[in-house]
Amino acid sequence: MQIYLPIAELSVNALLILMLGGGVGFLSGLFGVGGGFLMTPLLIFIGVPPAVAVGTQANQLVGASVSGVLAHWRRNNVDVKLGGVMLIGGAIGTGLGVWLFGLLQKLGHIDLVISLSYVLFLGTVSSLMLTESVRAIVKGRGVPVRSKLHHHTWLHGLPFKMRFPRSRLYISALLPAFIGFVGGVLVAIMGIGGGFLLVPAMIYILGMPTALVAGTSLFQIIFTTGLAAFLQAVGNQTVDIVLALLLLVGGVIGAQFGTRAGAKLRGEQARALLALMVLAVAVKLAVDLIVRPEDLFSITLPVMT
Repeated sequence: MQIYLPIAELSVNALLILMLGGGVGFLSGLFGVGGGFLMTPLLIFIGVPPAVAVGTQANQLVGASVSGVLAHWRRNNVDVKLGGVMLIGGAIGTGLGVWLFGLLQKLGHIDLVISLSYVLFLGTVSSLMLTESVRAIVKGRGVPVRSKLHHHTWLHGLPFKMRFPRSRLYISALLPAFIGFVGGVLVAIMGIGGGFLLVPAMIYILGMPTALVAGTSLFQIIFTTGLAAFLQAVGNQTVDIVLALLLLVGGVIGAQFGTRAGAKLRGEQARALLALMVLAVAVKLAVDLIVRPEDLFSITLPVMT
């Protein structure tokens, strides 16, 4: 069934969009990430303009993240206090990111910046995650995070320390706030919740228990993506509501199944699978930037009146 997207200005198969939303929603619940790292490139691959894909994807992330958080909340796997501190930084980063997005859009460089950002961030993070996960699996250990993070570094000397009883942490509030800030910038410019970066940062920098990371990450993603969607719609007019609704319906359903499946995976196995998918997306985008396109030019004829 074909449906017309007014902002993207093209017709798409509605069933395909629902399936994409469901698949990404499943990943959201499975790995505790918003899934935008995969959805935005997929939308670009089927012809949606990059700027519209980024702006619209934020709406889908809100729905998928809410669905995932509710499932984690029932299992008491959300640290609301730490998530709130991350949200403060996330709100600031989102505002800055939307402003930069609008500036790049006016300059005509936003499509290239989006693609290069994906290749750089996704390629680097996925390679590091995959290396660590494979090492942990080969050695047959659980997640060796907390023992490593107990070694004192300069991060432990930062001011404004706070206690987070749910995560059993006593750290500087600047750390989760900065992680949230980076996530806010990413959701505005790349249309992603930043979970692929937030999840490893919360594990390796903050030292959070793995069981709490997914739910807390999604809790913060809800508000930053909601703010990004509003600012993109008002400031840059890049939100296609028809596309967003289709993605939202599929995402909410898929997230519930993903959360159940995630309970059956060990931490290092989940991270390895996530890293492989992120790396595959980065490679596909890199190839598209290098390979010679079939149509080098696009000609638009003037409308005669």
